[in-house]
Amino acid sequence: MEPRFRILRCSWRDHGALLALVRQKVFAVEMRIAPEHDQDGRDPGSFHVLAVAEDGAPVGAGRLEPNGTIGRIAVLMPWRQHGVGSALLEELIAIALERGQQQVTLAAPITAQGFYETHQFQPAGCVYMEAGIPHRTMRLALGATRQARPQHLAS
Repeated sequence: MEPRFRILRCSWRDHGALLALVRQKVFAVEMRIAPEHDQDGRDPGSFHVLAVAEDGAPVGAGRLEPNGTIGRIAVLMPWRQHGVGSALLEELIAIALERGQQQVTLAAPITAQGFYETHQFQPAGCVYMEAGIPHRTMRLALGATRQARPQHLAS
């Protein structure tokens, strides 16, 4: 049986501690990325999503900046391969659609490029280093074929 979770839209002001906890566990502890690479000052003005388990424990996070940049998608290791990352990404795309954005971009670690391609993102540009990890910019056009949908609930 797949673990159950739900995706919440939230603000940094109200849920920043939980969002930061997930990101710290994934980025700082697991990936050994220096905290200053994560803490860029853009969180208060961004739109956030939080994945929570049935018991309310945070298991994933992500954000959409006002300029249409998706980032800081993080899923705790035991929750990977259970649809959490896809649910976070789809909810961020839904927010962008609701805001009338024409496209979204993200900086994909090369190891995650295939994941984003399954969500119709296209590579744009050369590979570059960010926080010591090879990345590539990826874009998704938000045309008339995509439609905003209600807040995601996953099982």
